Amino acid sequence: MAAAAVQTPSYNRVEPGSSHLTAANYPKANPSESVDAEKVAKEWVTSFNNILKGGEFSSLDKLFLKESYWRDQLCLSWNYHTFNGPDKMLAFLKKAPKGVRLQNVEIDSSTKLRAPSVSAVDFSGKVKSVQSFLTVETDVGRGRGLVRLLQDSEDGGKWKAFTLFTTMHELKGHEESIRARRPHGVEHGGQPGRKNWRERRVAQQNLEEGMEPTVLILGAGQGGLTAAARLKQLGVENLIIDRNSRIGDNWRNRYHQLVLHDPVWYDHLPYVNFPEHWPVFTPKDKLADWFESYAKILELNVWTKTTLKDSHWDEEKRQWTVTLEREFPDGKKETRTLHPRHIIQATGHSGEMNMPKIQGMDDFKGDRLCHSSQFTGAKATSDSKAKHAIIVGCCNSGHDIAQDFYEHGYDVTMIQRSSTYVMSSKAGLDVLLGGVYEEDGPPVEDADLLFMSIPNPLLKRMHVDATAEIAKRDQALLEGLAKAGFKLDNGPDDAGFFMKYFQRGGGYYIDVGASQLIADGKIHVKQGQEISSVNPHSVTFTDGVELPADEIVFATGYQNMRGTARKIFGDELAERVKDVWGFDDEGELRTMWRRTGHPGFWFFGGNLALCRYYSRMMALQIKALEEGIMDYGDE
Repeated sequence: MAAAAVQTPSYNRVEPGSSHLTAANYPKANPSESVDAEKVAKEWVTSFNNILKGGEFSSLDKLFLKESYWRDQLCLSWNYHTFNGPDKMLAFLKKAPKGVRLQNVEIDSSTKLRAPSVSAVDFSGKVKSVQSFLTVETDVGRGRGLVRLLQDSEDGGKWKAFTLFTTMHELKGHEESIRARRPHGVEHGGQPGRKNWRERRVAQQNLEEGMEPTVLILGAGQGGLTAAARLKQLGVENLIIDRNSRIGDNWRNRYHQLVLHDPVWYDHLPYVNFPEHWPVFTPKDKLADWFESYAKILELNVWTKTTLKDSHWDEEKRQWTVTLEREFPDGKKETRTLHPRHIIQATGHSGEMNMPKIQGMDDFKGDRLCHSSQFTGAKATSDSKAKHAIIVGCCNSGHDIAQDFYEHGYDVTMIQRSSTYVMSSKAGLDVLLGGVYEEDGPPVEDADLLFMSIPNPLLKRMHVDATAEIAKRDQALLEGLAKAGFKLDNGPDDAGFFMKYFQRGGGYYIDVGASQLIADGKIHVKQGQEISSVNPHSVTFTDGVELPADEIVFATGYQNMRGTARKIFGDELAERVKDVWGFDDEGELRTMWRRTGHPGFWFFGGNLALCRYYSRMMALQIKALEEGIMDYGDE
């Protein structure tokens, strides 16, 4: 008799075609606090530069531990890589078709934080390393880096790298138009008929006088705005289009009580930080207004109430022909044909809404049946207390919506089909972001470097410990949820929130109040059962139980971005691009912010922090392509 197939628990599920990330092991070495960190770092950097200059890459094992990680973003190639161990590093460097582009690294001692110091590489602080920020130079650009060095107990205590991070920040000769390179704003002298700033700005916004954008961006959310801002500072003309009436409507039109679950220190946008009085957690409408202001301050070209009617990619010319329909405030419509060389789909890292089809849905006679993305908020009425709300799904949106219904007097039941990772906002963010993204923390550029310098296998290992600490702090809350019949998990391999987000894009709740309502029995939970049918005024489950329903909201997530690409651009493009999100076999996120498999087409999305960081990475790739520094097929 054949053995039954083992079903993967939902908390370990990965995006189709992606890889299950294996957590790193901590090294055993541990230097004393009295070590001369500057001397150790300088000696390692000197040896590393000698290898780069001499090409003796077979000697990398003298500078890297057996289990070590080199994470690179655009310095070794025009891609994102994480190499595990000297053998994989050597194999890649040997096959580099244009040679090793990385030319030199140097110690960055410009601040106390950046200078060499003893720092922990594990969550609990027991495994210490010599850590140093670096400056990086390649054949075509400059960047930053960070190295963590430990003594190799198997090689006489020699100092070797456990992690090395190298990332490009600018292209030589094509630096951003900021600081000393900022525009003058005026050209003095006699120039008859010259336009003032306002006239020039209107012409740019409307693409007058035959202007063409090099890049067309779909979506004016955090992805579209940050990508446009970075491209603008690199001199790459771009246009954002959005079908909504105003910039920020992608947030403004969401459910009434929505507030960001990430703190302000983590959410800054490029070039313009949130002001010092900004709340820790940003309400949706406040964020939407900030997006409008951001677009004005950065002078971004945005066409709202604009839809893409047709698109065609010319393989020979390497450009698109797109037809846009734009509606003006007075109701008049204009059709424009443009020829961008790149299109960025910045419609959100999630794709089309994942709306199940259940028997009887069309016959529902209650007040509302919708997906969470269509939910605008609970409504207080004279008979709210007699109303029953059913929320299908138990992640962030599902909990927020359930809490909204409860606060408006409804009898609320959440349908939990599998399990959910839950952490309180305070405990989770204190543990996961503390010391990096916090009040009086490092400047955001340094905070980003610290976070991104951790290769994802090591991040997963660190977060196993972090998740245990969060659970300890949230013990009473989690016990209350369990008693209420709410099924909990600890994320992939007990690695918690971030790994669930990166691995599958959902399956978690950052608690801002709903969990206590569940624990107190004020929000009911129906666990482990699917809805078999929707009736005119109720739902029936596979176990035969029937619950009354006046409103049903499906907080059932979203499909892959590739599905949205198929809907907008057709099957030919959708079959050519790769799936988005989840880890590749090196532990990097798939397809997002990097080449998709279709020239001139890019996926862009993620939370505000990821958009802030990777907007630079993607803009550099597009600029390099436009300047002939990079070919699309380059590795």
